Amino acid sequence: MRKIKEVLRLRNELKLDQRQIARSCSISVSTVHEYLKRAEAAKVGWPLPEGWDDARLEAALFPPSGSPPQPSTQKSPPDFAAIHEQLQCHRHVTLQLLWEEYRDTSPDSYGYSRFCELYQRWRKKLDVVLRQQHKAGEKAFVDWAGATLPICDRDTGEVWQASLFVAALGASSYTWAEVTRDQQMGSWLLAHVHALEHWGGVPLLVVPDNTKTGVTKPCRYDPDVNPTYQNFAAHYGFGVLPARPYKPRDKAIVENAVQVAQRWILAALRHRKFFSLAEANQAVLELLQRINNRPFRRRDGSRVTVFEVIDKPALQPLFQEGFEISEWARARVNIDYHVAFDGNFYSVPYNLV
Repeated sequence: MRKIKEVLRLRNELKLDQRQIARSCSISVSTVHEYLKRAEAAKVGWPLPEGWDDARLEAALFPPSGSPPQPSTQKSPPDFAAIHEQLQCHRHVTLQLLWEEYRDTSPDSYGYSRFCELYQRWRKKLDVVLRQQHKAGEKAFVDWAGATLPICDRDTGEVWQASLFVAALGASSYTWAEVTRDQQMGSWLLAHVHALEHWGGVPLLVVPDNTKTGVTKPCRYDPDVNPTYQNFAAHYGFGVLPARPYKPRDKAIVENAVQVAQRWILAALRHRKFFSLAEANQAVLELLQRINNRPFRRRDGSRVTVFEVIDKPALQPLFQEGFEISEWARARVNIDYHVAFDGNFYSVPYNLV
């Protein structure tokens, strides 16, 4: 039922297409289609009605008898060449508008998600390398930088390497960067919070690399998102769409932002000595402001001006209540019907042995 709830949330709240939902939930596109078809037949939306538990949801979507009506297999094919031309010629035309016009002229038309899926398949055949077009407030790309920043302990003199977290919005490339103690889950989520607070809003999707803090099972088609990270995403109202393994173009925005941060932040601070993370992050913030305010070379404006005009108005409101980090672990039930976790033993029903 957790997967079904997440499918309904991503579809109704974030308006994602079926392929994006399938990748985020680690299930097949056909399964997403089946869940949405059953939910539509049962008139179940999101959020769920008050008082609905898993049993009530299962009874509504999977009744004992009967099955949802099968859609007609005869559909009017869209003119994708004309659709592509309209998108290229008119800046404010969207696939949603073109789909509504197509639906008005073709009674037996495809649904919106299928229409977008077929168009994306057609568009991929135009060229081997396709320039990504990022919509305002839609995606943020996050990653760890390969380089680190040395921090010296004032008392012991010990030097340890701080990791650099980088996040960038897709449409404006507006960047956030900070150094963290490590690359563990706590640092990963706290850096996300700082990035969202810096932007003053939440994008629809966050695209991470296949780091262990974000993805527990990397896969080209069905990655498995870390449960804590998925709960964090649900708390702040965005979807997680991991990049495909060994496909750096999926996250070219943050790859470029990482390169800029390493050259203009870490390299610029190579002669300075820091004794705390707070001191280092203050210096990082000063250099980050220079990067975001630096004028573009091939177009007008800077990251800040484009962010203020395009990305910022399109971001979702930032949820002010903090997120409580949970720790997930797999445990095998012993013969004494107990499980061990963090040095303690907890009893469970004996039939789980």
